[in-house]
Amino acid sequence: MIHIYTGNGKGKTTAALGLIIRALGNQKRVCLIQFMKKNFAYGEIKFLSQQRNIDIFQFGTDKLIDPENPAKIDFEEAEKAYQKAEQVIKSNKYDLVVIDEINVAIAWKLLPKEKQFYLMELKSDAEIVMTGRYASKEAIEKADLVTEMREIKHYFQKGVQARKGIEF
Repeated sequence: MIHIYTGNGKGKTTAALGLIIRALGNQKRVCLIQFMKKNFAYGEIKFLSQQRNIDIFQFGTDKLIDPENPAKIDFEEAEKAYQKAEQVIKSNKYDLVVIDEINVAIAWKLLPKEKQFYLMELKSDAEIVMTGRYASKEAIEKADLVTEMREIKHYFQKGVQARKGIEF
């Protein structure tokens, strides 16, 4: 089954992390592949890296990407993340594969959307979760489950910055 967690609201990656915890609690094998989230000490990564039955692969840099003018390395890291996702899905050694922020990578044209569709069409017994804002209409149509997180109100609008233990 293919899941997509998208929308402009907070909680897409958090929902996927909850599913990871559920799977690990049931002795499932899990792989987390993150686009655009490398070299930052996220609390969830610190915790999950101490757990058994999970492999974590992060790609990107510690710099923000300019969606209007991505750097060469942003394309290279997105391609590496895509290749890892393809390898992991084809390996059939995981019960759950989370491909975090792939929707953003596609929307920002770091990868062609056909690569995401290819991953969605690979034969696998794993649950595949793809997160990130801006999921394409075609990806939504191909998915088996789609959840949209919609922002109604957010404290960032009042100037509250990301907080350790809550946003990262």
